[in-house]
Amino acid sequence: MKDYSLADDCAICTVSSTINRACACPGKLSRWFDSNAQSLAPLFPRLLLAYEFGEAGLEKLNSENWFAGLSFPFPVSLLPADVSWTLATGLEIIAPVALVLGLATRFFSLALMLLTVVAIAAVHWPAEWHGLAELWKGYAITDQGYGNYKLPLMYLLMLSSLLLSGSGRLSVDFWLKSLSIADKTIHNQRQASEGEICTKNT
Repeated sequence: MKDYSLADDCAICTVSSTINRACACPGKLSRWFDSNAQSLAPLFPRLLLAYEFGEAGLEKLNSENWFAGLSFPFPVSLLPADVSWTLATGLEIIAPVALVLGLATRFFSLALMLLTVVAIAAVHWPAEWHGLAELWKGYAITDQGYGNYKLPLMYLLMLSSLLLSGSGRLSVDFWLKSLSIADKTIHNQRQASEGEICTKNT
C-alpha cells in the first residue's frame, strides 16, 4: 500500500497558502488605496457638483428673474430680488470653476451650502406639512404637493464632505499648500544654517 501522507501534506500546504494569500488581498488592496488613491476621492463630488451648479447658473444667466415671487428666509429676505438673483447666479457660475480647479474648495463649498439651504427653504421645502410621515414625502425629485428637497439635500451632504475633507491631491489648493510647505522648509533650513554660522563665529 502506497504512502500518500507526504503528497497530502503538500496539497494541504498549497491550499492553505492560497487561502492565506486570498485573505491577505483585501488588506493589501485597502492599504494601496489608502496610500495612493484616498486623496483623489474629493475629485468626483467636485466635478459632479460643479456640473450641477454650473448648469443652474447658466440657466439663470440666460433667463429672467423669477425670485420676485419667492419667500426667502431671513436675512436673505432683506435683499431685493434682483440682488439675490445676481448673487445666486454669480456664485453658481464662479463656484463651479473653483470646484473643478480645486481652488478655495472649502470656502466655495460653504458658500454653496448656504445657497442650497436658502434654496431648500424657499423652493423645495413643503409649504405645509403635518407630521414626519408627510414631511418624508417631500424627499423626492419631483414635487407632488409635498416639496422636493431630495436633490438639494444630496448636494448639501456632498458639499459637507468637501468642507470637511478639502479638495484632495488633484487641486490648486494642494499645489499651493505644497509650495507653502516647501517655502517654510527652505526658510527653516536657512535659519538653521545661519545659526550654525553664528555659533562657529562666536
